[in-house]
Amino acid sequence: MTYDLVVIGGGPAGMAGAAAAALAGLRVALVDGGPRLGGQYFRHPHSAEPLRGRFPRLRAAVAGRATVLARHRVWTVQREDDLLAVHCLAGERDERPRTVRGRRLLIATGAHDRSLPFPGWDLPGVLTAGGAQALLKGDRVVAGRRIVVAGTGPFLLPVASGLAGAGADVAGVYEANRLTGIARRARPAPAKVAEATGYALELLRHRVPFHAGQAVIAAHGDTGLTHVTVARLDRDWRPLATRTVECDTLAVGYGFLPQLDLPVQLGCATRPGVDGSPVVEVDAGLRTSVPGVYAAGEATGVGGADLAEVEGLLAGRTVAMDLGRTARPAPALARRRRRLTAFAEALLRAYPVRDGWRGWLSPGTLVCRCEEVPYARVLEARDLGALDSRAIKLLARPGMGWCQGRVCGYAVACLMGEAPQPPRRPIAQPIRLGDLADQPEETP
Repeated sequence: MTYDLVVIGGGPAGMAGAAAAALAGLRVALVDGGPRLGGQYFRHPHSAEPLRGRFPRLRAAVAGRATVLARHRVWTVQREDDLLAVHCLAGERDERPRTVRGRRLLIATGAHDRSLPFPGWDLPGVLTAGGAQALLKGDRVVAGRRIVVAGTGPFLLPVASGLAGAGADVAGVYEANRLTGIARRARPAPAKVAEATGYALELLRHRVPFHAGQAVIAAHGDTGLTHVTVARLDRDWRPLATRTVECDTLAVGYGFLPQLDLPVQLGCATRPGVDGSPVVEVDAGLRTSVPGVYAAGEATGVGGADLAEVEGLLAGRTVAMDLGRTARPAPALARRRRRLTAFAEALLRAYPVRDGWRGWLSPGTLVCRCEEVPYARVLEARDLGALDSRAIKLLARPGMGWCQGRVCGYAVACLMGEAPQPPRRPIAQPIRLGDLADQPEETP
């Protein structure tokens, strides 16, 4: 079967885009690697689906109108004449190759945690803030007993409040940036102020201290995390004074990076985002530079669930109009997108990653955990004449392991003094050679 639209990603943007297109009369397939809809933002245990909020409304709009293909991991997309072929691995342990074809494609693949290396970040007990949140929301698992939450960005607040509410002893939240810069750059939005106030009250209720202008610059322990070094920072994130905090878990996050493997595979143009990270370039209707391909949500710039949903709605309506179906223009949606985009960009400017983090590294600090590449080897490759991160990769092997640079790529680019580049991976998801060789079968 050939669909009018194939949507990749079952989060707010993908669900909204699929719903808008299906309501306009298009045949829509929604493909997602998870076992159920929701993405990272609406992640929930199967036995306890949320009954209130936006998720039930979006799910109801999709159900019965679009074909939902859960547990379908997309590893590449190819153009076949006038169609776009989405190649997937379907199922759980016994995955089988499948291909879903459509006249149009909407990419709504979200984002992943941005990590910075520091001494001890490879210890058991150290994980990303997103990882701690995923364990809590998806499996009701609290990552540890005594937890430190650190990094930068507003995402630290829901992570810390969620962990505290689940019974964890949250030893503190350490925000590397100063609140004065945040207040100056991000104009108050009533809904966001109310949301932040709710998190602050939750932290206050559980007596969780919040420290601005401080960061975890090292983690310590033999077989697992036992304590961290916290530093008071200057405006460039250079340590001024340090102390230790005992903990068995560290949840650390420095914002998010869009997942761009699939749009880059297709040749979609990218541009530097507000924070310097690459994002997909789209027009007002969320069309990319490749005919028939659209992008919505974090792929066009990290901005949160509200913006992602609005972009998904706009993209779905644009696809319907481009295919000649009745769909009136949505100026109100466009205006809301502009407002939400402006707020998201203000937050990105308010929570920058400062260059001073490089001074936290010691020669033995692992920069690439997959290939166990220490900082000293990166410096050695640079001294040998490597001029960019690609040359560093060839000489010292960072980014050559399991994650293919998803974790260390940003840090290596910063260490070389260059802007992060779009990923160039012909395979977006791990795939067995046998599956790669098999002739894919078409999804009915």
